[in-house]
Amino acid sequence: MTAPAPGRPARSHMALGLILGAVVLAADQASKFWILNVLDLRALGRVDLIPTLSFTMVWNRGVTFGLLTGSGGLSRFILAGIALLVVGALFLWLRRAESALTAAAIGAIAGGAIGNVIDRLRFGAVVDFIHFHVGTWSWYVFNVADAAIVCGVAVLVLDGLRPHRRTTTGEPPDRLMRPGSGATEGP
Repeated sequence: MTAPAPGRPARSHMALGLILGAVVLAADQASKFWILNVLDLRALGRVDLIPTLSFTMVWNRGVTFGLLTGSGGLSRFILAGIALLVVGALFLWLRRAESALTAAAIGAIAGGAIGNVIDRLRFGAVVDFIHFHVGTWSWYVFNVADAAIVCGVAVLVLDGLRPHRRTTTGEPPDRLMRPGSGATEGP
């Protein structure tokens, strides 16, 4: 397989992002279907799996960590609209993704965001159910989509902090100013 033309990302990166986004969306919606219709967590409220992990039914009417919970009925459409705008921006970014890692992270974020938008439009709230806790310490209750979003953002941040990122010339930044590399320090 030949390398993509300079400045043009490989189509395989976009395909990877789209496939991972679809997998995240399917896993998120399947897990929520199972929680609501098979396990019937709405009726049970909570199911302890191991001492530090439970399924706990929470209807999140806000955004991440329950923010904006009391914003009224119209907020679900506003939040869904904002999320869809973000997903649109993510797809534009995905088209330009220059690495498989970036494409995968964008796909995970977009798939998770779409999964939560579906809940918000369908139920008026996002279905959250995964609950980690140790003693009296408790992490917020989340879902598969939330986990994918957080992991995708973490990957993008960590990737952005890597010191060996390539420049627009294709050379690692440390080779641009190395003596004998043909680079100069000034005009």
